[in-house]
Amino acid sequence: MGLAQSACSYVFGQPRISYQRKRKRRQLSTVNGDDSDVDSNTSKRMRLMTTSQYIYKALFQEGKNHDITLIILGKEWKLHKIYLCQSPYFASMFSGSWKESEQNVVHIQILDPNITFDSLKVVLGSLYQDELEIESSEVVSLLAAASLLQLDAIILKCCEVMAQTVNIKTVITYYESSKSYGVCTVKEACLQWLLVNLLCYLPESPNRLREISADLMELLVTSKNLCVIQTEFSLYVLLKFWLFLKLHPEWEGTAQDGITCANKYFQAEAAESDLEFLLREVGKPYLKAFSGLRLASLIGHPQDVDMIQGDQIIPASLLLPVFRTQWYRMLQADQGYDKGPRQLNEAEFDQHSLRCGRVLCANGQQMWRWTGFHFGLDLVLTYEHSCLKLRRNHRTENEKTLSHQARRNLMFKLTIYGLDEQRMVQYTRSTGIQSTTLGKNEEICLITLDKEELPLFLSANFLVATPPIPRVSQVKEDNSLNL
Repeated sequence: MGLAQSACSYVFGQPRISYQRKRKRRQLSTVNGDDSDVDSNTSKRMRLMTTSQYIYKALFQEGKNHDITLIILGKEWKLHKIYLCQSPYFASMFSGSWKESEQNVVHIQILDPNITFDSLKVVLGSLYQDELEIESSEVVSLLAAASLLQLDAIILKCCEVMAQTVNIKTVITYYESSKSYGVCTVKEACLQWLLVNLLCYLPESPNRLREISADLMELLVTSKNLCVIQTEFSLYVLLKFWLFLKLHPEWEGTAQDGITCANKYFQAEAAESDLEFLLREVGKPYLKAFSGLRLASLIGHPQDVDMIQGDQIIPASLLLPVFRTQWYRMLQADQGYDKGPRQLNEAEFDQHSLRCGRVLCANGQQMWRWTGFHFGLDLVLTYEHSCLKLRRNHRTENEKTLSHQARRNLMFKLTIYGLDEQRMVQYTRSTGIQSTTLGKNEEICLITLDKEELPLFLSANFLVATPPIPRVSQVKEDNSLNL
């Protein structure tokens, strides 16, 4: 999809005022006093410099009648305290017992690399005029300078520009800047963009994927709002590719080539050492990000298990307890002791539910099945006539592998996202967490969609078996591995 234009302009502060002086009409007369040829309605207009424009040119640009000289980034700024004191930073500096209050020349050291000469010029100049233009290409530098001078109006407008121009080129820079300058609205906008686009879009730009820090990736993987396209195993593949990119900062290529290279690299690493990669010194910084995977959802297909064990990235100490627990849950479901979950709190559902999803690209009937081990339930999701339906598929040719319980309980949550050209969320619908009971081949409608433009992104969570109650010793063991 195309991206929106990078430049966005905002005017803030008091409205710009244009002054027009009324000129007294002078009566003209001829020598003989006959003024019949004079048009009394004739007037001429002249464009004059406004007061704001004069102040900016004469006082800021030319430094006339200055009473303070600031030396910043090797540049002398001949300015005026009465204007500078609009900034709390300078108001504090020029009052009280600070030594700068008695000085005519003040040196200000800039430690923030985001603050540039150009951004300082714009922000300092804003104290002398009532209009400011902000472009997204410069917004981070302006935010940095405005944060230093504590100019809340400029900070607010920078945040508005950033929140409306989040895209694949800006999202990581904006996110890191939002943490540095404490602007929560920008941080939330970036997180929302990443949670929806992490799996279905970011791999197409490996250099952008590489920019994601280990802390940010951990935050995304552990989020209950992450939109997992396909299944949890797809998230594992992306994490492996991301880890490969972090370890090889010079590598360039397509996503498909990168995934192939990542597979070869970790298989070669596994052949040389018996220690899983995340337990080595080089891998420890990435352990928490991989620990955010829902491991129970990773071991639902034999081929997936073979790859995970062959990569030897995830420690066996994390995987083996999951195999044991899943085996016990399978026995409970097979013998009829567990008929599925009924009432769980939100935290329990988010922790144990299967994360999966699809992209709805075209109208007409569509059908999805997430392959893998689902405790004897074959769940099929169907889209037709703007309705998303869930069916417990029970066909006789697959009866040996399916649950024979007449009715099974399950919990689900379905969230629909519609994106704009910058892939920012413009439309959201969610069922919330719900419980239902399905008989064999029974079908229910999960949600009816409004007439929104395609594509739409379907993020689904399903829980079909009652999660186990962790033993105290197991909780302590898991916590020690995550430290």
